[in-house]
Amino acid sequence: MPNKKKLKLVLCWHMHQPEYRDLQSGEFKLPWTYLHVIKDYVDMVAHLEAVPEAKAVVNFAPILLEQIEEYTNQVNGYLHHGHAITDPLLAALIAPTVPESSEDRWKLIKNCLRANRDRQINRYPAFKKLVEMTEWLEQHDDSLRYINSQFINDLLVWYHLAWIGETVKLTDDRVKRLIEKCSDYNLDDRVEMIRIIGGLLENVLKRYKVLAEQGQIELSVTPYAHPIMPLLLDLQTTHEAMPDALLPERDGYPGGEERVKWHLEKGVQTFTRFFGTKPKGCWPSEGSISKQTLKVLSDFGFGWAASGGTVLQNSLHLSDHKELTGIHHPFKLKDTKITCFFRDDGLSDLIGFEYSTWHADDAVGDFIQHLENIATHEPGDKVVSIIMDGENAWEYFPDNGYHFLSALYNRLASHPTIELSTFSDCLKNKTTVKPLTGLVAGSWVYGTFSTWIGSPDKNRGWEMLTDVKVAFDNAMSVNHLSNQQIQQAQIQLAVCEGSDWFWWFGDDNPGEAVSSFEKQFRLNLTNLYRLLGENPPTYLALPFTHGAGNPAMGGAMRPSSEH
Repeated sequence: MPNKKKLKLVLCWHMHQPEYRDLQSGEFKLPWTYLHVIKDYVDMVAHLEAVPEAKAVVNFAPILLEQIEEYTNQVNGYLHHGHAITDPLLAALIAPTVPESSEDRWKLIKNCLRANRDRQINRYPAFKKLVEMTEWLEQHDDSLRYINSQFINDLLVWYHLAWIGETVKLTDDRVKRLIEKCSDYNLDDRVEMIRIIGGLLENVLKRYKVLAEQGQIELSVTPYAHPIMPLLLDLQTTHEAMPDALLPERDGYPGGEERVKWHLEKGVQTFTRFFGTKPKGCWPSEGSISKQTLKVLSDFGFGWAASGGTVLQNSLHLSDHKELTGIHHPFKLKDTKITCFFRDDGLSDLIGFEYSTWHADDAVGDFIQHLENIATHEPGDKVVSIIMDGENAWEYFPDNGYHFLSALYNRLASHPTIELSTFSDCLKNKTTVKPLTGLVAGSWVYGTFSTWIGSPDKNRGWEMLTDVKVAFDNAMSVNHLSNQQIQQAQIQLAVCEGSDWFWWFGDDNPGEAVSSFEKQFRLNLTNLYRLLGENPPTYLALPFTHGAGNPAMGGAMRPSSEH
């Protein structure tokens, strides 16, 4: 009997943070980039290093790469030359004194509570005790003046220890010592903490590059500042999956195709600077595709793109593919050269939303059983694509997903009928690519663009963005800016076009997160107007959206289905 073909499995981890800097002042407004580096990005690469037989695709948003570089430079600048660090939380870690005002102290204390209560805080009795004291203080704010420097310094060290990746905690004696010390952290301890952080920041991208050069992983890219390309190209594509959606009171986003090409060119340029090679594949921001988007990506020379499984289902339904007997294949839309892989939404969501409460061995066993069922019941050579964030899920797992990911890679790498692969390897090995006669535009979230457009607050964001783009175009046409000013304005506009601001707008998200993101969106727009030499509109001085929701996982992730 001929050898039965193995089921190909592609694990694709998307690493992405928006631009958290105020590009005019240089200050980082939120700390999530460096916190996810020291917790998630170092753990994800360590799991792959531990199982050389494993394979994966790792996708980086270029704007994240630049922020990691900036953090690395700042920490090195502090350690070697005493230069200031522009992230307030990281700067507080090594400040010789704590803030004097009660208001500033309370803000710093609150910032040290932004961690998963069950998995990051309660795991450590000393950290849990500090947090419980903080909760008492919140009920007795007149007692805040009695908080001393030691309390805040201990809280700062514990917060960063809680965010350190599990693979680091298991191997770094400095981290072990700090955890065992429990309290009374001095300045030497805090400088030790920042040395640990600096080393993780400096080496993390080099480690991914080495794995890519060895052929163990494929590195891919997203457009520079993570825009939703189909919406920049044509806001009307929203109606393909949501016919009744209300759209912004604007005719469309002016010059959208030119902007998409700018993001792609700048993204590939940035990626190549960090990794030394051009990427073969593109994970469009949030898996958002349309016919025009795929054509632009195809013309740009990418070999593959990927999107959500619901987008494929909607498109197959549109095309009435009667002969199709399975969805676990790459597809090619007619009149394009690019191959598109589609996420298995059910299996990806199991990792993102279910398995964190299971025992790791049971979760991996269940996952593999699903794959074996696919191999048994679907004909032909199959490719199952698991695509998800490389950061947000793991804080809900015990020990940052250490046991789950270790078991996952080890058991898959040695499985007799499942072959870990990459998207480019699938194409290189002549995996069957099926034709797709039509496409319904959408994203990996619900198969629609509803996360970024269609509600009053999200639409208002698009109207504000369109206004500043009109001002940008006018400034470019009169040609009164220097080359340096034009480059600064291009980057600032790109940041404004990022998808993350729109993700958080609206009542279905927590108030604190909505406030921080909409505030930064308004700051980004304000900075662009000033770069263009214009006074910002008065509406940018006022909040325009307020959260009220309590979504699963704090709103940082979405399931693929609304049901």
